[in-house]
Amino acid sequence: MAISFIIIALCAGFALSIQAAINSQLASALIGQPAVAALVSFVMGSIVLLVICWWKADLAIAWQHIPKQPWWKLIGGPLGALVVFTTIFLAPKIGVTNMLFFIIIGQLIAATIIDHFGLIGMNVRPIQVWQVIGLIVIACGLTLFFFGKKLFGG
Repeated sequence: MAISFIIIALCAGFALSIQAAINSQLASALIGQPAVAALVSFVMGSIVLLVICWWKADLAIAWQHIPKQPWWKLIGGPLGALVVFTTIFLAPKIGVTNMLFFIIIGQLIAATIIDHFGLIGMNVRPIQVWQVIGLIVIACGLTLFFFGKKLFGG
C-alpha cells in the first residue's frame, strides 16, 4: 500500500473530526438547526466539487451516463448527507471523540463485511486471522481509551 494513500486517508480522518466540530458550531450559530448546517455544508462542498469537475473532468459526458445507472449507485450522496447530519447532530451531544468512536466501529464492521464478501461490486478480500486479531486489538484500544477509567479506576 502506497504511503501517499495512507497519508490521504489519515488526512480524511482529520478532516472528518474537524468538519464535525465546525459544522456543529455552524448549527449552533443557525439557532440549533443541524439539518440547515448540513445543507450549507453540502452546498459549499458541491460548489468546490463543481469547480474541480470543470477543471479536471468531462462533466458533460459523465452527466449523460447518470440516468443509465442503477438506483443503488446513486445513494452515496444521500448516505453522505446523513453522515454529515449525524455528525452535526451528535458531536455537541456526545462529543467528537465519542461520536467518532462509534463511527469508526461501524465503519470497520461494514468495511470488513464488504471486503470479505466483495459486496457492492468491490473486489473480494477475504479476512485473514491477522486482520481479526487487529480488529480485536483496535476494539480493545478504543475500549480502554473511552472506558479505562471506569474499568480500572483512577
